[in-house]
Amino acid sequence: MSANLTLYQRDDCHLCDLALEVLAAVRAPEFDSVFIDGDDALEQRYGIRVPVLRDERRGTELDWPFDVGTLRKWLA
Repeated sequence: MSANLTLYQRDDCHLCDLALEVLAAVRAPEFDSVFIDGDDALEQRYGIRVPVLRDERRGTELDWPFDVGTLRKWLA
């Protein structure tokens, strides 16, 4: 069974590293990491938005920037 959350990110992305720190601070549930580099469709959809956290179950997305409070509220 895959995670309900997906973090779309890029290689060597400082903002993505910050998003991972926020996810760790919140103790977010398990999530999949998808690197968009080299995937034309994902680059078109998320290219300038990464990092983006997507709730696959609800079909909602949380764009960066987000902090601990914002992420907790979004996950609730």
